[in-house]
Amino acid sequence: MSQRKNPYAPLKVKEFKYFITGRFIFIMGLRMTGTVIGWWIYQLTNSALALGLVGLSEVIPALSLALYAGHHIDQNEKRQLLLRCIMGYIACISLFIFLSSTYASSTFSAWTIALLIFSVIAITGAIRAFSGPTFSAMLSQVVAKEMLPSAAAISSATWLIGSIIGHASGGFLIAGIGINGTFWVILIFVIIGFILLSKLSVKPAMAAFSRNTLQSVREGLDYVFKTKEILGALSLDLFAVLFGGAVALVPVFAKDILHTSAIGFGWLNAAADIGAIITVTLLTIRPLQGKQGRILFYAVGGFGLCIILFAVSKVFWLSFIALLLSGCMDGVSVIVRGTILQLKTPDNLRGRVMSVNSMFINSSNELGQFESGVTAKLMGAAPSVIFGGCMTLAVVIITWFKAPSLRKMEY
Repeated sequence: MSQRKNPYAPLKVKEFKYFITGRFIFIMGLRMTGTVIGWWIYQLTNSALALGLVGLSEVIPALSLALYAGHHIDQNEKRQLLLRCIMGYIACISLFIFLSSTYASSTFSAWTIALLIFSVIAITGAIRAFSGPTFSAMLSQVVAKEMLPSAAAISSATWLIGSIIGHASGGFLIAGIGINGTFWVILIFVIIGFILLSKLSVKPAMAAFSRNTLQSVREGLDYVFKTKEILGALSLDLFAVLFGGAVALVPVFAKDILHTSAIGFGWLNAAADIGAIITVTLLTIRPLQGKQGRILFYAVGGFGLCIILFAVSKVFWLSFIALLLSGCMDGVSVIVRGTILQLKTPDNLRGRVMSVNSMFINSSNELGQFESGVTAKLMGAAPSVIFGGCMTLAVVIITWFKAPSLRKMEY
């Protein structure tokens, strides 16, 4: 079997194994952080709007720096840049450990701690503007080009599984060892990720040096907007996550609508992640063989329907199933979109295109969290999630007709 046709060929490359393992552990820690902060903020403030402000605190610096970050990544050695970003995360997690200590809780008021949390989150947003696109841009320098489709699928799968396990286990760790103890676990994970990623070789700049930052940034934007498959895939995910951000309100549903405990919150928090793990595992064993573009549309539409079902449910097990199925749909979307992005992006533009991707995809999570918090404040939690699910379906229908090349794409 050729390397291109063998979906497991990249796993024979030693450096690729360091890359995906280190990234997996690092992402697991970061996603665990997001879960803990959501629960922590709601316990401190009892405010759905405060949950929205968590997302806004991160998305403003992430969006503000994203385009410059892409230029910087393409112009510089990537390994050292990535390790510096992870060191920044280590410092931020150390601050969360302090803010969640008994000393901080006895010294500062709840809202003072919340404001300090928002400040640290803003720093992580600035770091993430560089770290996320750097990970994606490095992939083509870790494996040979003929392995890239398989490597992209495996990379997307391991990123999603790391995200899932971190997101799901955060709720259970809170129940078991508390917020402060969970942050210590997160710190250990991020340090292990740093050690594994430090074993990668130097990843030099792939783009010709340019002193004109604006022109360099414009090249990345122009490429995304003229490549309809990339633009369509990014737009689908942007609006689906922006409007379908029910996960941001899980603490509200768990406490105020379903009246469950921290353990129940942990299961709800894990539901979408369990569904995504099931899908990613199946797609890794048996990759999609055709009509991937059309399947992407079906998956995002199914995600919107699941979000509506979650919003109207008043029964714990039905809410769990709705989130489980939404995770299954999201898993398909992540795999297909990630592969399209890797295959359609030239090496000399990877940093800039991946940064545009981070603006669309990663920041949409925080914007979606903010949108969920604001609409929940204005409309109530359940109506705001119904609205988001309906908007997701509307975006799928519009994109279906506006991006026929994405709908017909196969790889």
